[in-house]
Amino acid sequence: MSSPHDPSRPESPEHHRPDPLQPARETESSPAEIASLEFKARLLLLFMLVLVCGSALYVMYARGAFESTQRLVLIADDSEGVVVGMDLTFSGFPIGRVKRIELADDGKARILVDVAAKDSHWLRTTSVFTLVRGLVGGTNIRAYTGLLNDPPLPDGAERTVLLGDAGAEVPKVIAAAKDLIENLNTLTGSGGAVGASLANLQTLTERLNGPGGALTVLLGSEAEAKKFAATLERTNSLLAKLDTLAAKTDTQVFGDKGLMPETRATVVQLNAMLGEARTSLKKVDALLQDAQAVTRNAKDATDDLGALRADVEASLRKVEGLINEISRKWPFAKDARDAEMKLP
Repeated sequence: MSSPHDPSRPESPEHHRPDPLQPARETESSPAEIASLEFKARLLLLFMLVLVCGSALYVMYARGAFESTQRLVLIADDSEGVVVGMDLTFSGFPIGRVKRIELADDGKARILVDVAAKDSHWLRTTSVFTLVRGLVGGTNIRAYTGLLNDPPLPDGAERTVLLGDAGAEVPKVIAAAKDLIENLNTLTGSGGAVGASLANLQTLTERLNGPGGALTVLLGSEAEAKKFAATLERTNSLLAKLDTLAAKTDTQVFGDKGLMPETRATVVQLNAMLGEARTSLKKVDALLQDAQAVTRNAKDATDDLGALRADVEASLRKVEGLINEISRKWPFAKDARDAEMKLP
């Protein structure tokens, strides 16, 4: 019987299998393989270096590091919110970039801005620069050019920037709102002007709704309103009486049996008598002419003239009586009674 470890017995292939639990035996590399690996590593490092340098150059090119620029110095009271790399915008487009911020000897901030040469034609000697700090968002530096025909802004020009801080106005707005609220409280208080006006308005409404109504408001008291009403009633009564008197006067003066028809008839009679007197006077004129023609027959002419004179005096007496009757019926002509007709 042979022992399990008999050296003369041939070993089976299972004895030559590697143990999976034991580490694998390191294989030795040749010098050529090592040199190839070192070459590949150097190539990879060189490629990474070229890639990094290319990226840096591209970033510098994209940020305008290789462009020709023009220096602009903006002077501000303070540079709060301004950082290096901030854009200078014109009409919303960036035309420059903050390169450096310095503190001047007079305590003001000097903001050095590099403006691209291709965009420098937008800046003129009359351009205005503003530094705006908003409530929401960051600080912005803006340029405004009103006249593009003005001379271009020279290189290294210094301009004072105008500050527009919305946050600085907030305390003023709050103080103004506080004053406004205090004034409103004073006005609407119990002793304020608005309260007194409302009280007066209430009193006015009560008087309007009272017995006197609007008259009480206009005259100041109810007693004065009653006096005014009594005066109106008396005036109405007087007007009624005047209307009645006017109606009676119209009847007596312009009625059928009034003064005007009688006066009209008397005037007609007077016109007739005046016509008779005019006819008599014409006869007198004719006789006078005859008397002048026949001067030798003076006695006969004198007798005829006496008769005609008697006729004329009779006509004049009739006229005088008619005038007296008119004066008696028509009392408006007071001087008619004193009228006297004399024979020439």
